[in-house]
Amino acid sequence: MRAELREAVGRELGSAVREASPVAGGDINDAFDVRLSDGRRVFVKAHSRGVPGMFAAEARGRGWLAEARAIGVPEVLAVGSDDAGAGFLALEHLGNGRPGRDFDETLGRALGKLHRFGAPCFGLDHSNFIGPLPQPNEPAEDWPTFYRERRLLPLLQRAVDRGLVGKQLRSDMESVFARLDSIVGPRESPARLHGDLWAGNLHVGADGEPWLIDPAVYGGHREVDLAMMRLFGGFSSWVFAAYAESYPLAAGHQERVPLYQLYPLLVHANLFGAGYVSAVEQAVNCYR
Repeated sequence: MRAELREAVGRELGSAVREASPVAGGDINDAFDVRLSDGRRVFVKAHSRGVPGMFAAEARGRGWLAEARAIGVPEVLAVGSDDAGAGFLALEHLGNGRPGRDFDETLGRALGKLHRFGAPCFGLDHSNFIGPLPQPNEPAEDWPTFYRERRLLPLLQRAVDRGLVGKQLRSDMESVFARLDSIVGPRESPARLHGDLWAGNLHVGADGEPWLIDPAVYGGHREVDLAMMRLFGGFSSWVFAAYAESYPLAAGHQERVPLYQLYPLLVHANLFGAGYVSAVEQAVNCYR
């Protein structure tokens, strides 16, 4: 841990950093298991070249998820300034455990409760980030408009500007956009979404319970979280069965999975390059 970061963490938490051990696993930020002079143990994530406001937005998002009292969300202890390369987020230390009994069923039911708790609108009262990418959240009157204007179009344009997406794929995606009203599924109230729910953002705490980390929150269609969970694997069929039992899904949800995977696939294409463009094409081809 850099000296300026150690000083900033100690200052904000009111106790000097005695020890800081790197924690593996993050693609975007550095992470540390930190022990303070007063005996506390905290988790710190930091990025010397972080986007201004990124950690503050994440802290707000964690609080927004926690309001539902549906599933564990680590408490925010401090948010460091982005100045002088010392931006950081200090969080409750969860420890690492093994999944408790009925872990998958507990997770499925908890996600159903989170989504059912709802959100005031499609969007949020502030914009935030998904990874380091800006995520605009200006509310829209309906879900198809929000998904098209706030999610798919900005990332498609970014990919076009970077030369990742050619004319044909852009044309195919615009055809899908024109049909969104008829393919997004039955009308539903906004769900309270984690927004980046892949297996790496599910943590098993020392208590053996599921905890959600690294959110990119907003009010949206609940099938977005579920589609993301299916994209890279890591969630058993028991999770989805428990979810469906606690909060039944609308007819046709299986056919909409590729549609709602388009957003995370575009995120990955913009972050990690052309290797993800073929996956975008495959998802789009499901609706041609």
